[in-house]
Amino acid sequence: MPIILPRMGAMSAATKPPVRRPTLQRKHDEIDDKSPPPQAKKVKVTFDDNVQVKNLQEWEKAPELVQEEVRRALQMHAIGDDSGYNEVKNIYDPGVVEGEQRSPNTLKNYTTALLSNVTALNKSCSSLVYAVLKSAWIDGTDDYVAVYVRLLAHLMSTQGTFLPDVFDMLVQTLIGAKPRRRRSDEPSNFSHTQVQTRIHSALQYLLRLTPSASHTLSSILATKFPHQDDSQRTHTNYVNSLLKIVSYVPELRGDVLALITDRLVKIDVQVQVDIEDLADDIGENLIHDLPQMRDKHVADQEDSDLGDDDSDLSESDDDDEDSQRTKDILRNVEKMDRVLDALFRYYDQDFSANSITIQRSALETLLSQFITIILPTHRSRHTQFLLFHFAQTRPEFIDTFVGTCVHVAFDKGQSSINRQAAAAYLASFVARGSQVPANIVRDVFDYIGVELDRLRKQYEPGCKGPDLRRYASYYSLMQALLYIFCFRWRDLEYDPDSDSEDEDLTSPYEVEHRWRSGVKETLALNIFSTRLNPLKVCSPAIVTEFAKIANHLGILYVYGLLETNKRIHLSRRAGSYGQLGRETALSARRDESQYHLDEYFPFDPYHLPRSKKWVEGDYREWSGIPGVGDEQVDDSESEDDEGAESELDAGTATDTTKSSP
Repeated sequence: MPIILPRMGAMSAATKPPVRRPTLQRKHDEIDDKSPPPQAKKVKVTFDDNVQVKNLQEWEKAPELVQEEVRRALQMHAIGDDSGYNEVKNIYDPGVVEGEQRSPNTLKNYTTALLSNVTALNKSCSSLVYAVLKSAWIDGTDDYVAVYVRLLAHLMSTQGTFLPDVFDMLVQTLIGAKPRRRRSDEPSNFSHTQVQTRIHSALQYLLRLTPSASHTLSSILATKFPHQDDSQRTHTNYVNSLLKIVSYVPELRGDVLALITDRLVKIDVQVQVDIEDLADDIGENLIHDLPQMRDKHVADQEDSDLGDDDSDLSESDDDDEDSQRTKDILRNVEKMDRVLDALFRYYDQDFSANSITIQRSALETLLSQFITIILPTHRSRHTQFLLFHFAQTRPEFIDTFVGTCVHVAFDKGQSSINRQAAAAYLASFVARGSQVPANIVRDVFDYIGVELDRLRKQYEPGCKGPDLRRYASYYSLMQALLYIFCFRWRDLEYDPDSDSEDEDLTSPYEVEHRWRSGVKETLALNIFSTRLNPLKVCSPAIVTEFAKIANHLGILYVYGLLETNKRIHLSRRAGSYGQLGRETALSARRDESQYHLDEYFPFDPYHLPRSKKWVEGDYREWSGIPGVGDEQVDDSESEDDEGAESELDAGTATDTTKSSP
């Protein structure tokens, strides 16, 4: 069959042109038409320096993951791998990574995990435990603090070796020292009162769970007591904290109160020593100016009860040595005043209680401190006024304190120093206590007279003359008798005329005095009829005042004996016993004074500005008899005794007025 071919024209029209395959090449015209515009100038970027930039390296882990991390870290630490252990430890030390802060929830999760693994926190984990103790927990959230305190409780119960460290950290926080260093840009939002409240709550909780730990706490409280050179604010805060602890740990009451009294007595004595040293170096003028300086300083500080009152008394380059020593004295006076005021307030609660049992218990506490701390301490000046005030709140308490002093003063088993001190306390309390009744005065005078009679009979056979070293007990009681007579001679009269006033006694023998049985005889027997010669050994200030009053009242005339005593030199007599070497004219007067009985009477005027309100109404100020001293007295004797009397009257730097005996 023939094949019919199409025509050429028709085939060309029907055939489609081939499709051109795409290519990556572009025409030059296209490139030129679509070239990018020239680049615009870049905008300068600035950073705000005030924007706080935080590292967000720490992501919030789930509590379950934290639990496993801590468990694994402690487990690996036990076999020597400390990598995870150190990471957990660093959680409680924000100083490891600069600027990094742990969120409260993170700290709570890790502390909860440690609580779950507390049995694994043995001695080998001490570095982790110490990191936890030094961490800033005190200003955390309430939830975190609750977990933290529970961890402390479990540490104490399961790992007893950390018990002292836990208490040490809590007490350290009480005195104001931060348990870890804080950055300057990390302020605390908690006040001092809030911190104190949390610490006391923690201590109360821990001691309730572990009562036997109170003994350890007592030791740490004594160790952490502020140093004598620390500020008044530190002392006051710590003492108030101790008194708060006693309220919920009553078994520590005796130890804590004795601790406060012991440290207070040390400050008290140091003030007196510093004053005496200052007087020796620069004279009496600056000593007399101390009360005015103190009053000015107190006035400046009245607006701030717990302010840092040491600021005005801080060291200055412009201060000379004497001025700085004066400021040191004033600082210690302020500490003593504040602490005493706190103790007066504390004991007042007990002595104001309706229960006589509570009152008696408080008196027993004070008497125990008196016997063990105050009485053996020479030159305590203010601390003993706690007992002076509260012993006068009830008649039976007056009798109890007087009986305690009589017992110690007459007890041959006591040391000579304690017996002399007890005689001074007995005389000073009976003489100065405005609530001490007349019958107590007469009884004490009789007790002392009987004991003097016994001692005189014991010492007289071998006595060759006055000797303080050998017969100190006798002389201390005799001086006590003279001191009581000077203050309370009206109570030693027989039915004294109640209408008689001091103004009626302007001249000797103007009023007839009828002395109770034994008063005149006791004085005469121990002054004139013994080779012990007490008027030569007793304090010249006391002897001089007694001579004036006794002569004015017509009971005794002792000026003749005083004239004779001027020719007796105790230093030469003591030298015969091998106590002294060669005596020079320059040292004669100074050496003679050491053979006189000390004129120390512990209840001399009390003038601490803040706490003196507690003894107002209980204190008998010295009131001499008008006209006493007008009688003719040897001028030389007056000059010799003037120095001793002024020395007795001067008191301390806290006294703003002078007083005789």
